[in-house]
Amino acid sequence: MSNLPAKPRTVADLVAEYDEKCAGVEQAIATFGEAFTAMQMSAVVQGQYVEPIGSQSYLYPAALRKNLLKSGWKAIYNRLEIDRVATVKDKQLFERTMADPPPLTVDNAKATFGDYLTRPRFHILRGLAEVFADLDPAYKSHSKVRIGVKGLPKRIILSSWGEYSYGWGRDRFRDIANALAAYQGRPHFEHAEMSAINAMHDGGEDAVLDGRTATRVDRYKKVETFPTVDRGMTIRRFANGNAHVFFDKWTLLDINRALAEFYGEVLPDAEEEGIKPSASTAVSKDLQFYWTPRAVIDAALDFAGIQHARQYRQGEAPERRVLEPSCGDGRILDALRDFGCRALGIEYHAGRAAEARAKGHNVVSANFLEQVPSPDFDRVVMNPPFYGRHYVKHVRHALKFLKPGGTLVSILPATAHYDHGELEGEWRDLPVGSFSDAGTNVPTGMLRIQRKAA
Repeated sequence: MSNLPAKPRTVADLVAEYDEKCAGVEQAIATFGEAFTAMQMSAVVQGQYVEPIGSQSYLYPAALRKNLLKSGWKAIYNRLEIDRVATVKDKQLFERTMADPPPLTVDNAKATFGDYLTRPRFHILRGLAEVFADLDPAYKSHSKVRIGVKGLPKRIILSSWGEYSYGWGRDRFRDIANALAAYQGRPHFEHAEMSAINAMHDGGEDAVLDGRTATRVDRYKKVETFPTVDRGMTIRRFANGNAHVFFDKWTLLDINRALAEFYGEVLPDAEEEGIKPSASTAVSKDLQFYWTPRAVIDAALDFAGIQHARQYRQGEAPERRVLEPSCGDGRILDALRDFGCRALGIEYHAGRAAEARAKGHNVVSANFLEQVPSPDFDRVVMNPPFYGRHYVKHVRHALKFLKPGGTLVSILPATAHYDHGELEGEWRDLPVGSFSDAGTNVPTGMLRIQRKAA
């Protein structure tokens, strides 16, 4: 007998097994019927019937295939360890998909699970960033997540903790514990650990998750024990229904490292220590180009109040003049054209300006910051350079191109709102990883500024 470990089965292997078993459903039902008849005959002599020895429910091939389909999808879900690596939001989406799954093919598996087939670590990091970004603005700050910078909060506050094992605060704590467990390679948070937390709290103590075992005496005087995993966290419950979660220095370091890895250690919106932003209108030599994904563009146009032409009745769509500074290869201009707007782009990079013009857009090849402003535009929609806080100069200059009552929406790094605060307006966060397809995980949001009417 070989002691070699079993070779891990691929998604293609699992789909092949599903296809083989699906084709054999009718034969499996026939084989079961023959076996059941043989079992009946083993309980009689000379065929003399006495009483039923059981029942053979009719097996429907469609029902078996439906169960087989769900089982196949579940096998792939487990093989890819989606429960461990996926973000909370993605897991909810996958669970809805598997409740009524599409046909099981390799192509459908790729379409459903996407990058989880090839980039599991990326999604572990994205899941952790997604959880922590919702807890405290500090987790969106490049300046605070950089390795070696002691800026992350050592505790978080969870409201609605309650007395029982379920509730908003406890669900959020599970998300935190599981995101960290995926990054650290530790077991998922189990119900027994929540019982351990309850037992320690009921005993008047802070709940310390460091591998200790909690005990509790039930109403029958029986001693119950609940093990914990060393998670480097302490939960303190308060009478107002809230709980504070404290991180030890090693867990905080893991959070720091995970966020720094996900967001990137090259921080385009943070200057070197002690260096102030330049007031020059010169184009930075270090500018990086990150094209704007369509989902971000749609969110920006919606924030700017730009409706698609088909949302109006025929003949009522207003013609809007829209400016896009630093338009790159024209992706925002593409969307503005789809939405029935008259748009003008300005782009310093000659190659990208040529790409945008090749798609039929009106584009000026120039440094936007050197353009003489005139208030001719109803809207400005922009994704300015982040490096060295260049975005501040770009946004302030762009405001001068708006008509009175016009609206500017700018895509910005989250630190523009949570750390720097040099621009005033209405802020809206974008989802974690919104620019991942463009090559950066920098946390971002949108700022909307309305120019006062005349």
